[in-house]
Amino acid sequence: QLQLVESGGGLVQPGGSLRLSCALSGGTLDWYVIGWFRQAPGKEREGVSCVSGRGYRTNYARTVTGRFSTSRDNAKKMAYLEMNNLNSEDTAVYYCAAARGQIGCPLVTGVYDSWGLGTQVIVSV
Repeated sequence: QLQLVESGGGLVQPGGSLRLSCALSGGTLDWYVIGWFRQAPGKEREGVSCVSGRGYRTNYARTVTGRFSTSRDNAKKMAYLEMNNLNSEDTAVYYCAAARGQIGCPLVTGVYDSWGLGTQVIVSV
């Protein structure tokens, strides 16, 4: 299983941007889809985006399409979530996660078996 560590969260004003990073270790990175998820207080964890093992395919939740962009650099053992035009609905703890052997790029928590501890994003004036 991969080990994942998120960073880059913080406080940002509405309309602002943040870039989250996910450091990856412990496996052959090409084999793993990397997903980004978030969980707001009192809500279930939801899928935000994912990127396939070699970065050729991405998938986004409808609520972030056009605002968020995900990428990865396996040589640097990193994955990224670029978030633009943030609003209060984006406030949550953001997690990166890894799933091995997936066809496609799912946004379903159940197929991911390695998770980071999360990084807090707060969008507020």
